Amino acid sequence: MNIVESMAAARIIPVIVIEDITKAVPLAKALVKGGLPVLEVTFRTACAAEAIAKIKAEVPGAVLIAGTVLKLEQLKAAKAAGAEACVAPGFDPAIVSAANEMGMPFCPGIATASELSQALALGCSFVKFFPAESAGGVKYIKDLLGAFRWTGVTFMPTGGVKLSNVADYLSVPEIICCGGTWIAPKDAIKNDDWATIEKLASEASALAKQIKG
Repeated sequence: MNIVESMAAARIIPVIVIEDITKAVPLAKALVKGGLPVLEVTFRTACAAEAIAKIKAEVPGAVLIAGTVLKLEQLKAAKAAGAEACVAPGFDPAIVSAANEMGMPFCPGIATASELSQALALGCSFVKFFPAESAGGVKYIKDLLGAFRWTGVTFMPTGGVKLSNVADYLSVPEIICCGGTWIAPKDAIKNDDWATIEKLASEASALAKQIKG
């Protein structure tokens, strides 16, 4: 199973921000135990690469994605840490090309038809739609598919996706997974409330299994 297939099987990808490296492993364990093994660790903090490496070493079953990869240094750090793919909120052809040269699966962010066209031209048939709700949500993706379905493009919407609307997204066949921050709330992480995070992951996982795309 390649990384895109793993993400499609998971259906919901927790997007996590780790500010304290000591939280990385227990957070990942709670998410995996709750049924969401594919984790997007964002490069919004200085310890992102270290967190990816620790989780990879200490949490069996976790599949690590590096998120918010905006710079070449972050791309290299993600690969060195053991990330299996990288995700970006926007489309930067230089980063996509560098990832291709490194053999690192890369999912660029798009929000327009022009960005999607450029991503496809560089071989990216799996893209992040961000910020999903603000950019037009499910309706906008369906409109894009009216022109681009023939390309075989698939989407991972992120940004404003939550338990109350994720089913709307996942019911579209070309939306193979969604990214969400609601599964790992900042307060729960801060307070070491791993039981709550496991419960949220379990709820999301159960819902995802019920939805036919």
